[in-house]
This record gives sequence, C-alpha cells and structure tokens, in this order.
Amino acid sequence: MEQQFAVIKKPVITIWDRPGETKENREKKLVSSIADEGVYGMGLRITGEEDQGFYPVVTAYHYPGYVRKEDVELTGLSDLINWEEGGLMVTDGELVDIMSIPKVQGVRIMSVPRGALIKVREFESEEPGWAMVELFDGQNGFMRNQYLRPKEYSQSGLWTDRLPQKEIVDEREFRLAVIKTAMEYLGTQYRWGGRTSLGIDCSGLTSQSYLMNGIIIFRDAKIQAGFPVKEISKDEMLPGDLMYFPGHIAMYLGDGSYIHSTGKIGSSGVVINSLNPDAADYRDDLAKSWYASGSIF
Repeated sequence: MEQQFAVIKKPVITIWDRPGETKENREKKLVSSIADEGVYGMGLRITGEEDQGFYPVVTAYHYPGYVRKEDVELTGLSDLINWEEGGLMVTDGELVDIMSIPKVQGVRIMSVPRGALIKVREFESEEPGWAMVELFDGQNGFMRNQYLRPKEYSQSGLWTDRLPQKEIVDEREFRLAVIKTAMEYLGTQYRWGGRTSLGIDCSGLTSQSYLMNGIIIFRDAKIQAGFPVKEISKDEMLPGDLMYFPGHIAMYLGDGSYIHSTGKIGSSGVVINSLNPDAADYRDDLAKSWYASGSIF
C-alpha cells in the first residue's frame, strides 16, 4: 500500500491520543483525550486505516495521534513535497487574517494563529505591506507581510523518518532567538495539549519555540532518546535551556527566571517565574520539584 499523507486545512485542529474525543480519567470523570494540536498547512503522515472517522497520524516532529478526517486534506507524497518546497512561510501574529484583496475592507477568507504554514507567492504584492499568499487548495489571498517569518524547520521527517535539524552557526544568537519566540506567547491562556497563540501548554510552548527556530525537540515534558536535548547539570544551565519538573517543563531565561505555560490558579497561562525565594514571582512548588535541566548544546 502506498504511503498516504495529509495537510491540515483548518486554522487549528486537535490531535487526539485515541480515535475519540473523550476518555475517563483515574477518577472515572470524562475528560478530553487531546494530546496535541496542529495548525493550518502542517503535513501529517497517515499511519493506518480510518477508525471511527479518525485517521491515525504522525507529525513532522514525530508525535503520534489521531485527527478527524474532515480536518485534513489527503494528498500524495509528491504534492506534499511540492507544498513543503513551494515557498512556505510561518505566520507570526496572535491571529492573522487572510483577505480576499490586499485591503482591510476585503472579505476575510481565514484567520490563522501563530505557527501556521502559508505559501507566499509575492512577499510584497501590488499593495505595500501586503503579501500575496496561496492556500493548499489553490485559493489565493492576501495578508500583512509583517506577520510572516521564514520557515526555519523542515517537514521532511514525514517521508524520511529522520528528524531534520537546522545547523546552528551561532549558539548565542540561537539562544536569544528561542527566548524571543517564547516571549511572544506571554499572556497566552493555558490549554491542555495546546501549541498555538490561542492556547498553549508547557511542552507546547517549549517545543513550538524551538521548532520555529529550526530545532525539533520532544513534544512532551521529558527528555526523550532520539531527540537532541541532553541532560546537563543545573549549574551549567544557560538562557534558552530547558527545566524539567514532574509533568512540567519550562525555559530558562537567566538570572534565576524562567518562562512557562502553567495551569496554576491565579497565575495561569504563559508567565515568568523565579527560582529566587525573595522574588515576588517565586514558585516554591516548582523550585522544590525541579529535577533536571536539558540543553541541545
């Protein structure tokens, strides 16, 4: 059987951990089976037969799950490669409108969150500040080019089974870039399984921040073999490195501060906290449960 692939055709979709939207937790309560999210333009590899309206898939960052069949457009490998290599850029705004004409008065075709993949036909169209873009179905539209950034990672892992990683030529520059990306999510609400500017969880924040700067790390809050993060001693930690807690992950900013997405009541969402007991934003529970640090360097 020839391998099948798909491209996400909605602004944000859920990636479930089973072919069903809910499950029972340990307390026998019904909860969501969300595992991850996908954004417009992302490719997926179909790994099996349809099951109750869901396709089993794996993402370009090697994370498995299930997606609803109506959320994706099935495609062949050649079309997926053409999409991947056809001038994709990454949207870089909290929620970016794609319009029918290069004017704010145009008809809104779609609104996509930070991280969506859009084919850019002309970065500067006939109207200054507007890019002409193309959706996966061939429809053309326009969006403000200030909300576009280069796509620094490759989705080729979908068809090669390898994790392609960007070559880092300047460590300090990379560390600053990954922190800058994480900081763009400050104030975003916490969403279990989320990885977008509409809602994001702890590992969604760290993995997406690295992904948008060309490095694929593990999607969940642990150090996983086969991915580039290796454990380091806590006193070796530098800005941009990762901090691990039981079921939680954060990014170190330096001077004892770290950024993370937390569900803590009263301080929920993407926030900055401190390891300094004298600081107003000190989190005693995290300082005491912090068990490891990790770095790609």
